[in-house]
Amino acid sequence: MTALTDYYPSPDEVDWWCERILERAGEADLQVEMLDEEVWPFRLGVRHTGGMFVSLKSKALGDFYGFWQPCPSGRGPLLVHIPGYGAELSAHPELVADGYNVLHVSPLGYGTPQGPDESKRPDGRWPVFGDTARSLGKAGYVDWLAQAASATLWALGQEEVEPDRFAFFGTSQGGGMSVVLGSIFRDSGVRAVAGDVVAFSNLLGDFDVDSAQPGGLLSGPVADIAANRPDDLPAACKALGFIDGLSHARRMTMPTLVLAGADDTACTAEKIRTLFDRLPGTRSYTVVAGQKHAYTTPFLHMARAWFRLYV
Repeated sequence: MTALTDYYPSPDEVDWWCERILERAGEADLQVEMLDEEVWPFRLGVRHTGGMFVSLKSKALGDFYGFWQPCPSGRGPLLVHIPGYGAELSAHPELVADGYNVLHVSPLGYGTPQGPDESKRPDGRWPVFGDTARSLGKAGYVDWLAQAASATLWALGQEEVEPDRFAFFGTSQGGGMSVVLGSIFRDSGVRAVAGDVVAFSNLLGDFDVDSAQPGGLLSGPVADIAANRPDDLPAACKALGFIDGLSHARRMTMPTLVLAGADDTACTAEKIRTLFDRLPGTRSYTVVAGQKHAYTTPFLHMARAWFRLYV
C-alpha cells in the first residue's frame, strides 16, 4: 500500500515553492495602517508596554491584521509571532522589555482587533487547512503564508528594526508555520526559529484513510477527498506535504528550538521528534512531562534564552 507521504513534494519542488511564496510576498502591494483601537481592556492589560493593531491590505494577497510592538530603545531585532489554529492575536510585553520589536500576524483576516471574524468560519472552524487540501494547494496555506511573509517584509523595513536580526516563533500551528517561514526566509537572514508543541510535523506519516473521521479537523478533508475524489488524493497529499515540517527540515540551517508535550495527542512528541531528528543545524528538543496540547509555560522562557543566544 502506498504511504501518503510518498506523494510529498521533492526537495527541488520545496525549494521552488519557498522561492515563489517569498517572491509573491515581496511583490505584493501591501498597505499598512496603524489603527486607533483600544489595546488593553480596563480589567486587564500590560500598560507598561505599548503596542498597536495594524491593518494590512493588499489587492494581490487580501486583507488581514496584526499587532505591532516596537522596542523601547528605538532600534532592535525583530521577532515574528505566528498564531495557533485559534487565530488569536497575542501580545508579548516580556519580549519587548528584552529589547525586541515584536510583530504578531493573523493571516487571512481570521483575527481582528474586535475579536475573531466569525463570518470566515461558518461551520465553527477556520477553513485554511481544508482549503489547502481541497484546492490541491492553490489556496489555503499558500495564501496564509504569503500574507505572513509580506507582513514580515514590512516589519523588516521599519526604521526601528535591525533587518539582519529576526526570528519566527509560535505554538501549535504557529510552531509549524514558524518552521515553514524559517525555511522560506532561510536565505534572507533569519537567525532562529522556536516552535511550541509544533503542528504539521510528519503530518501524514501514520495517517490511515480508512479510519479517519470525515468530520475531523485535520483528517476530515483528506478522508473526504479519498472517499469522493480519489483521483485527487495524490495531489492533495502533495499540497499538504508543502506545509509539513519534514519537507523543510533540511532547509532549517538556522538554530531551531522545538518543544513537545508528553501527553499531547494532537501534536505528539513522537512526531515532533521526527522533525528534530532531521534538523541539520544547532537544535534543541524538549519534552514537558504531563503537558497536553496548549500554550506551554516553559516555552517562552526557553525561547527568550534561544533568542538571546542566536538573534
